Formats: sequence, C-alpha cells, structure tokens
Amino acid sequence: MIARRTLLLALLLAAPAAWARNSGAFDIRAIERKRLLPQGPALLAVEPRTIATIPAPRSPAGPHDYYSEGDYWWPDPDHPGGAYLRRDGRSNPDKFDGHRDALIAFGRTVPALAAVWELTGDPRYAEAAMRHLRAWFVDPATRMNPQLNHAQAIIGVNSGRAIGVIDTLQIVEVARAAELFARRQAPGYAAMRAEVERWFADYLDWLTTSPFGMQERDEKNNHGSCWLLQASAFAALLGRGDVLEAARAHLRTVIVPTQIAPDGRQPLELARTKPYAYSLFNLDVLAASAWLLGGHDLVAWETGDGRSIAKAIAFMAPYVADKARWPFARDIEYWDGFPVRQPSLLFGGLALDRRDWTALWQRLEPDPRIDEVVRNFPVRQPLLWL
Repeated sequence: MIARRTLLLALLLAAPAAWARNSGAFDIRAIERKRLLPQGPALLAVEPRTIATIPAPRSPAGPHDYYSEGDYWWPDPDHPGGAYLRRDGRSNPDKFDGHRDALIAFGRTVPALAAVWELTGDPRYAEAAMRHLRAWFVDPATRMNPQLNHAQAIIGVNSGRAIGVIDTLQIVEVARAAELFARRQAPGYAAMRAEVERWFADYLDWLTTSPFGMQERDEKNNHGSCWLLQASAFAALLGRGDVLEAARAHLRTVIVPTQIAPDGRQPLELARTKPYAYSLFNLDVLAASAWLLGGHDLVAWETGDGRSIAKAIAFMAPYVADKARWPFARDIEYWDGFPVRQPSLLFGGLALDRRDWTALWQRLEPDPRIDEVVRNFPVRQPLLWL
C-alpha cells in the first residue's frame, strides 16, 4: 500500500514538468534562487504563531477553533448593536482578522522555507519549517482544529458561513511543501509526517462531507474554484486518487462551463465591485487547479462550445500587460495593487508554450506587500508546483 501510494505521489509531482512544453527554456530554479535566497535569514527568524495564541472575543468556540468575520459587513448606523449590513467590495477594517492573519503568515512562511531548502539543501530551513508544522498541526497546546465552522461570521446574523472555507486557501502551498518534504525526506519530517497528514486527512473529510464544505463546493464563482484547489491539493498530498478524479470531473462539468464564457470572460467575477482583481484571482485559482490535476491537458481543455481556462488566460493577459486597456469598471478598492506575478500566466505559458506569457509573468511583482493583495495571491512559491 505504501509503495503504491509513493508511486502515485511521484507521478502527480512529476506530471506537470512533463506537460510543460517549454520547460527546457524556462529555468524556474534560477529565477527563484535570485528572488528567495536573500529572504532566507529573515525566514529563519520567524517564530510560529498559531490561532491558539490569539484570543477571538466574539468566537462562539474554543481557542483551537478558527474564527474570522466577513470582509464586507458593517454596523447598521440606524440600528446600533444590531445585525451587520453588507457593502460589497468595501472591507471593514474593524472586523476580527487575527486568526486569518496568522493563517496567511503560516501559508507564506512554510512554503518559502521549503522552497529555500529545496534550492540550497541547508537543513536549517527544513528544521524551521518543522517548527511551524508542529505548532499548527501536531502540538496539542497550539494546533488548529481541522474544521472551519466559524469562518466569515456576520455579527448579529450567524457564527460562521460556508463561504468561510475560502480562508484555508492560504494553506494550499503548505500542503505542497509537505509533499516536497515527504518526497525529499526533509530533516525532521518523518517524525511528524503521520500527524501532519492526519490533520490534512481530517480537514479534507470535513471539506468534502460537511454541510459547509459541500455548499462551498457548489458555489458558482471564485468560492467554488477555491474549494476545488483546496480539495485537489490536499488530496494530492494524501494520495487520494478518488478525490482527485472527482475534482477533475468537477472542473470539466461544473467549473469551466459555468464560470468561463466562450470568449474567455468570467462573467460572475466581472459582476463584482472589484472585477479586475476578482477576475485575476479566480483565474489564478483555476489555472493552478488545472495544472495540479492535469497540466497541459486541463489548461487547454475546451467544452463543446469553446470555453476553456486557456481562453480565460488569453482574455486577461492583455489587461495584465497594460491595465489602462481594461474596458470594464475599475475596482472600488486596491485598484493600484494589481497585477502582480499572476500564476495563471506561468501555468498557461508553460502548458501552451506561450513564452510571451511566461515573460510577462517574470516582469511582474513577485512579493506584494499590501495585505489584501497578498491574501488574493494563491501561488507564491512556483518552485513547489513545477
């Protein structure tokens, strides 16, 4: 059973490189070495900080249960102390963000440590990553419970929502890092591998069987896409071929047909108050999902009426190269924060041999500093994907 699972994992990890048609001319290690090695000393200094150490005064649950509050919900000026009201696209700065910020920091730090370790072989980086993994997934005093029953709560309305599942998009690359640590036998990982994978197995079970998880799976916009990428990444780590096959079918039969128009537009994202950022974000998640689940075959795959992720990339690429050409409404927040090094250009460029896309990807900012931009930047360490 172990040998079979190891073979499956090896095939999953090797596949994208085989599908990359111009990989010989694209040296991701050289690109990332130049970017990441100067960051190494600062990464080593980051101490683990989990949700268990961050009080959430309005949470109805315990210290190990993740809690966040909806971004676009505000106090009702006509009913002080009453239920909050929605203002789409306007982020409330007074919402509780402590747990989400910690999760984002975890999702940035461990993958970066893994990438630097992969580039250098320096055991200090693997050992530092183990400290974070142990704190979040293993240590009973600090670990996070593997469920999201109280994410994106609305004050005065509920204590959690299905769309809160989007918050754990931040640990997709933690799962990619864990795959690397297992495959390359990183120092210290063998001793905790079973517990780390048990956490992801429990969370994947919650994601695929709980009411919130199933509701999020069936969302038609970026929330459904984010569910797909999470389920795919966690299943890949665990060697869950059944979940991966179901995810491929879901991408073909639900996600692409309902989210992408024949000309490549994403109508559900264009209808939002931040159409540019949402179109980029959803496309990045779709491209990452396709790359993980089937590489070139799924990035290029088309429905009978011509809808595809490749067409969506082709639609957005000119507006990434020159945002001034964007013909739709401007985003009401963070308009100047995008684009960044959008991973859809990388995955699409490698899959379809579009060197203009990979060249554009290389010209963009790889390490954004605006919190909202970072949160909506799902692939920060491409070395873990190629």
